[in-house]
Amino acid sequence: MLKSMRKNMQALKPILWFVVAAFIISIFFIWGASGKLGEGGGGNTLAVVGRQKISGDDYFQALRNRLEALKSQYKEIDKAFIEQLNVPQQVLEQLVEQALLLDKAKELRLQTTDAELRDRITALPGLQQNGKFVGYEAYKRALQYNHIKVGDFENGLRQDIILTKMVQLLTAGLAVTPEEVWANYQKTNDSAKIETLILETSKVTLDKAPEPAEVQAYFEAHKDGYKIPEKREGVAVFLKTEDLKKEIELSDKDIEKYYEANQARFVNPETVKAGRIWLPSAGKDKALVEAEARNVLDRLRKGGDFAGLAKEFSKDAKAADGGDYGLYDWKSLPQAEQDEINRLAAGQTSDLVAETDGIAIIRVTEKMAATTTPLAGAKAQIRTILLDEKARELAGSRIAKIEKEAKSAKSLEAVLKKSNLKAESTGLLKSGEAWGENDPSGAVSSALFGLKEKEISAPLYTFAGVGLAELRKIEAPRPATFDEVKANVETDLTNERKKEKALAVLTGVKARLTDKNWEDLAAKNNLEIKTVDTHKREQYIAVIGESKQADDLAFTLPLNQAGEPFAFETGYALLRVLDRKESTRAEFEKTKETETEQVLGMKKNKFLQAYLAKLRTDKGVKIKYDKFLTITQDILSRYETTK
Repeated sequence: MLKSMRKNMQALKPILWFVVAAFIISIFFIWGASGKLGEGGGGNTLAVVGRQKISGDDYFQALRNRLEALKSQYKEIDKAFIEQLNVPQQVLEQLVEQALLLDKAKELRLQTTDAELRDRITALPGLQQNGKFVGYEAYKRALQYNHIKVGDFENGLRQDIILTKMVQLLTAGLAVTPEEVWANYQKTNDSAKIETLILETSKVTLDKAPEPAEVQAYFEAHKDGYKIPEKREGVAVFLKTEDLKKEIELSDKDIEKYYEANQARFVNPETVKAGRIWLPSAGKDKALVEAEARNVLDRLRKGGDFAGLAKEFSKDAKAADGGDYGLYDWKSLPQAEQDEINRLAAGQTSDLVAETDGIAIIRVTEKMAATTTPLAGAKAQIRTILLDEKARELAGSRIAKIEKEAKSAKSLEAVLKKSNLKAESTGLLKSGEAWGENDPSGAVSSALFGLKEKEISAPLYTFAGVGLAELRKIEAPRPATFDEVKANVETDLTNERKKEKALAVLTGVKARLTDKNWEDLAAKNNLEIKTVDTHKREQYIAVIGESKQADDLAFTLPLNQAGEPFAFETGYALLRVLDRKESTRAEFEKTKETETEQVLGMKKNKFLQAYLAKLRTDKGVKIKYDKFLTITQDILSRYETTK
């Protein structure tokens, strides 16, 4: 399930030139603005990217906003969920990518004119009414309503324009062929209703385990596949923040001081949830559409179910969801409808809202005014934040002192003895391999792979604390001996034999299959049967995963005919196609222009990712991981008790 969520999170990352506006403006969207990206004050600097700076406030606002968006998608999230999805690192990385592009744009002297800014403001979708800009007074009121300063918002838009220019400059020479566009159209639009019979190796039993001689023979036949990667060993010291918290004393004055200095962080913004019923009038008699809308409104006022009537009458993208525009999506509606939402109280329904192309009926389902958590209610949270912050500072200062002395003495172990601290052996580790409970993320092992023998690392920051490591030994990659990988070889041989048996079972089943006995044979042979109503090319299939063989069969087999058994990572499967929808060139021609833009967009995005990777190396990125972890823990502490 977590793997699926991570895939969904990747899907949340839009194409870069669409994200530049959305992400910069998202810093302002809910919580207000901290300032212009790249102008963080010295003491508030979280990262330096070339000549650009990312402030701690930029990161704080962006992460907090991303988490609110996640809450709207997953309803309930907690600290563990956020960390498993790696959200903080994703947000920081996106800020770094934008800073890289801004730095390059500055180098190329790209600028934004006042005319370009004016054009961007007047074209914003949320500021349109009847196809026209709502006017600067309404624009300023909209920003004021969302607690956004005009100057801050327009600085963000200026950056968006510069980033857009930068992307256009970099990708101007890219093109796509008609064949690429047609192939992508097929991938997007072709679908098949498929049924699979699945036998996983975990459900296969062998009569006996492999004999030792068979395991040895298997190793000899597959010796090239068993290698010991490079490993490194060091000694390390690690100071846990949880242990250091015992040394810290906090007074009420400390808590009050933090509260006063960070009051904006305890503001809970107004929350508004709205629904919409939309009756389009394009190509219809407007009087009849208005009569129908009036009828719907009358039924609502007599107690009719809004969601049910939306599903019956509404004709927009949210109709199937009962017209629910949630906490955020309503902000994309035309300004007249947004004005109604801002005016209505919770539970109220608007009159008919006439637009040039239809009529809307709006209902506000929830509305809670902005509030500030009082000091008394924030004390426990502030205590958690301050303890973590001060413990991390204490760990950092102690490690910095040890680092300085150890590098001077050219021995970490010698300095630790003087400090009554013990150097721990890391044992041989692969790059990125976790080092016990202190370092599940693999920061220590990754650091060892960047050192020379006897060299001492810089401080290593993890969620658990701060450490320091010295490289002692490098073990070069080499072929494995049988004894070193005996258990793995036995497992591999066992799995191979189970897959052979699974193949034999499914081959036998295929010989007896008819159109009507799939369920019967599945039950008799302990097979799992799964139906996918709409499978598309390269789409994940439950249990099987992403499979080119499954795709090939799904789009080539005659209907209701089982293909040959095919292997997937953990077993074998049989597949038949119950129905299929295939694209036609005539349909393709209708949307060819849009499809071309989409495929070109994907190609540009791929190019930009490669360009950014190189730019990152050329310009250098310095991140204050202690500050990153402190801010992250500050925000995540708010999700400790979410269930």
